[in-house]
Amino acid sequence: MRLCVFEATSGSGVGLILGDEVVDLRKTAPQLSPNPVDILAAGPAGIEAIERAAKTAPRLALKDVKLKCPVGRPGKILGIGLNYHDHAKETGREAPTTQMWFNKQASCIHGPFDPVLMPAVSKALDYEVELVVVIGKRGRHVPKERAHEIIAGYMTGCDYSVRDWQRATQTMIMGKGFDTHGPVGPWITTPDEAGDVSKMSLKCWVNGELRQNGNTSEMIFDVPSQIEHLTKAFALEPGDLLFTGTPAGVGAAHTPPKFLNVGDAVRVEVERLGAIEAVITQEVAQTRIG
Repeated sequence: MRLCVFEATSGSGVGLILGDEVVDLRKTAPQLSPNPVDILAAGPAGIEAIERAAKTAPRLALKDVKLKCPVGRPGKILGIGLNYHDHAKETGREAPTTQMWFNKQASCIHGPFDPVLMPAVSKALDYEVELVVVIGKRGRHVPKERAHEIIAGYMTGCDYSVRDWQRATQTMIMGKGFDTHGPVGPWITTPDEAGDVSKMSLKCWVNGELRQNGNTSEMIFDVPSQIEHLTKAFALEPGDLLFTGTPAGVGAAHTPPKFLNVGDAVRVEVERLGAIEAVITQEVAQTRIG
């Protein structure tokens, strides 16, 4: 099952992707939340509501709608650093023996095809294709064997990183949470349709040039291990997002670095989850209050 948020000439909606069509679920089931995470967090009852609504809901051509961010504002966005063997190697560092996590700010979450900002304060903007996990159930002290019980689905994401700001502090947080630097989508794919996420290809193209070409099998810490580790410290809750690491090929690893430029088109894709794309647009430093 693939759930999306979309805009069409008839208005916005929550959609079920079926082939090249979008089923406008809330047209016949207006009680459904406009946030797909809420529907999936309801468990079997949510799935049943989707299936029931889909029987009579109108359908739109996928090409005629604009896909929006498929998640509401997350409570937590967590990213793991150096989680692919080849990426750790290209940075000149040893593979970590302990998971290294950082926060991305909730305000960085962005639509799958919306422009991404080149910061007014930096030109060291980099790309990182990532598998993103959507948490659908509260979990604390969750063992690896039960990690799947709290996963609502998966998305394709790009962990845009402002490298000079990232390296300026040990926590990396300032370089990882700029506005627009967490696009996800194009929809949420439920685990049954995503299949085995331990063997999925990840790719990133910049202006048509393939920069990253990896596989989740190269992860140092797999998704269940990540969930087990995090929930030893705090609860993961519905709507939380996990950016699970990136393979080799980031711009910073080239000599000289291949950072992004204004006007560049960045496309990232995770196998079976779909692709998202953005054009890099210059930010104008303008004071905004309120």
